[in-house]
Amino acid sequence: MKYLAYQTQSDLMEPVRFGAHMARRLLDSPFMAALQGAAGVRHLAAAYEMVERASLSHARLPFGIKTVEVGNREVEVTEEVVNVLPFGSLLHFKKDVEIAQPRVLVVAPLSGHFATLLVGTVKTLLPDHDVYITDWHNARDVSLEHGPFAFDDYVEHVVKFLEFMGPGAHLIAVCQPCVQALVAAAVMAQSGNPATPRSMTLMAGPIDCRVNPTKVNELATSKPIEWFKKNLIATVPMGFAGSGRKVYPGFIQLSAFVSMNLGRHLKAHFELY
Repeated sequence: MKYLAYQTQSDLMEPVRFGAHMARRLLDSPFMAALQGAAGVRHLAAAYEMVERASLSHARLPFGIKTVEVGNREVEVTEEVVNVLPFGSLLHFKKDVEIAQPRVLVVAPLSGHFATLLVGTVKTLLPDHDVYITDWHNARDVSLEHGPFAFDDYVEHVVKFLEFMGPGAHLIAVCQPCVQALVAAAVMAQSGNPATPRSMTLMAGPIDCRVNPTKVNELATSKPIEWFKKNLIATVPMGFAGSGRKVYPGFIQLSAFVSMNLGRHLKAHFELY
C-alpha cells in the first residue's frame, strides 16, 4: 500500500507541479525583469520552485561529460552502453584517443541513487583511464520474470561486467557496493577467473560495520529484521513493468537521507526564499 499511495499522490500532483513550473518560468522571464528583485515576487518564485521539487526523478540524466583533456589536447567523450543485464547496464565513456589507458570499472551505489552521483569521480578518472561504470536499472521497471536481485545477484552482475571488460581491469567501489565488490573480487580470485581485477579500491564503504558504528548501524541492530520488512519494503503497483516486485522504494530512502541531516535540508530550503 505504501508504494501505491505514493504513486497515486504523485500522479495527482503532476498537473500542479507542471503549473508551478510554468508560473516560475513566467516570473523568471525578461517580461518580469522589473519585478524580479521585489521580495514578494522572489518568495513566490521560491514557493513555485518548492512545488516543482516535490517529486522524485525516476530516470537517470546524462553525465554531461562532453570533452576531457588528455595529455595536451581536448578529446570528445561519448557515453555508450556496452553490456546490458536485467538489473544494470555497463556504461562506457568512450574517448577519441589512440593510446591504451588502464581500464577501470566504477561500481556506483544502488539504493536511492543514480550512477550520476559519481560524475565528479568519473571526471577525475577520465584523463588517465578508460572508464566504465555500473548504471543500475530502476527495479520498478524490471519484470518479475528476471527473478530477485539479492546479494548474490548483485555480486554476479559485478563479476559479469568485469568478465565483459576482460583481464587486467581495475575495480573501484564507492559507498554501498564496497562489500559486493570485495566479494566479487574474492570469488573471482579463488576460482582463478582470468578477469579478476588487477587492483581494487574501496571508498567510503565500511566492510565491518561493527568498527566505528554510526547511527545507521545503531538503527540496524536495534530492530528485528521483520520490522524493516514491514516498514521499508513495498510492492511495485500496477502500471510498471516490475509490478508485484518487492522493493525498497526511493521515496523511503530519500526520506531517510533527509531525516539524518534534517537541519541542513531545512536550512537549504529557507535559503531558497
